[in-house]
Amino acid sequence: MSPLRLILVRHGETAWNREPRFQGWIDIALCEEGRVQAEKVAQALAAQTVAAVYSSPLARARETAEILAKPHRVSVVADEAFREMSFGVWEGLTAGEVMAQFPDAHRAWRAEPHTVRFPGGEDLATAAARARAGVERLREAHGDDTVVVVSHGLVIRLIVLEALGVPPARLRAVHATPGGITEIEYRPGFATVYRMNVLQHLERELEA
Repeated sequence: MSPLRLILVRHGETAWNREPRFQGWIDIALCEEGRVQAEKVAQALAAQTVAAVYSSPLARARETAEILAKPHRVSVVADEAFREMSFGVWEGLTAGEVMAQFPDAHRAWRAEPHTVRFPGGEDLATAAARARAGVERLREAHGDDTVVVVSHGLVIRLIVLEALGVPPARLRAVHATPGGITEIEYRPGFATVYRMNVLQHLERELEA
């Protein structure tokens, strides 16, 4: 398998990120600030030679991906592997509402996230396996290429943990902020994380 340079981008902000509400598989569009973040990511990656742009099929990721794909003149490929983890019955609820309605599960999610399976949703192991299969497909299809994947906070964190050889139980050891850029190089037998949740580009003004 040839080396793959994978650039992971978390989608821009949504109104639900600000509240915050569990979004999961609910299809929420970017807010205005999220679109600005996507434009800043596009400018930050414009000088890269990008062979392909993949995205979660959810609108907030697709819209981000379409914006950053334009300078590279490539079409966005939607891939279910990079869809956010499903939070089941928690989706649409704020953190406070979850604490009130599911106190035991919320405590477990904070302390031992790998032990929680969301009613009507997924658990970390299922989401991690889905994302792992997606990365393996990219490695097979894009040897020696740089590929961008626009995904979600939980999925990006799981991909990074997998690259580092760290179990999903350590989910809170890494983070992925809206508009953040993470970069991993995959070679046969190992992976190297070159940058993690880089945010400096979001502090700059958009270029005219």
